[in-house]
Amino acid sequence: MLKALIFDVDGTLADTETAHRNAFNAAFAEVGPDWNWSESLYAGLLDVAGGKERLLYYWNMINPEEAGGRRVKDMIDAVHAAKTQHYEAMVSGGKLSLRPGMLRLIREAYAAQMPMAIASTTTPANIDALLRTPLGSDWRRLFVTVCDGSTVKNKKPAPDVYLAALEALALPASECLAFEDSENGLRAAHAAGIATLITPTVYTVGHRFTDALLVLPHLGDPNQPMGQHVPGADQRWVDLAALRRWHNGTLFEAA
Repeated sequence: MLKALIFDVDGTLADTETAHRNAFNAAFAEVGPDWNWSESLYAGLLDVAGGKERLLYYWNMINPEEAGGRRVKDMIDAVHAAKTQHYEAMVSGGKLSLRPGMLRLIREAYAAQMPMAIASTTTPANIDALLRTPLGSDWRRLFVTVCDGSTVKNKKPAPDVYLAALEALALPASECLAFEDSENGLRAAHAAGIATLITPTVYTVGHRFTDALLVLPHLGDPNQPMGQHVPGADQRWVDLAALRRWHNGTLFEAA
């Protein structure tokens, strides 16, 4: 029986990756190094979870002799700090809307007293910048727990952030449903034993989602319905009743 929902943030709650890429490039222009990440390059870098980890990975790609030095660490810290400020300016105040159906579903689940959690590898500041306008300044009250990049040591595709969310929810994986947009996210949720609904973005549409419960372009809304009827739903958008039907009618075993 479905008893809780667990949401990834970047790419899932909102299509944030273009804003992240633009924020990185703005940070490079502000503090260095002399880099510029194209859309195609950034799509590949998204396989590395975490902003600082992504920066170090790229540094190792282009100049591995320098990547372990103190100067590189200091530069990465400076770039990441500047990038966070640029990202907040780009998405705060509702400048970046949530993906279709997400706001409606969160409100529906809260009204139905269904526990919800966030399981993300992004920073607390990034999550707050994105959610404090559409969900309100007290948005954290909607969630039993907010597990972010500071919560656990190992980031996705490791299952740690999902295991932390399950512990806070005090529920078994079999009674939860995760929402993700990427293969790394799916691998993390699946390793924790959680059935997962995938809504890819332009950056992740080519990923492998073999273990997903369902793959949809988005959740849909009355004013932005899907192009065809949604299996198990009474309309062309996903609601809590449809999620319960999919989850309860699926045999899903933990990895």
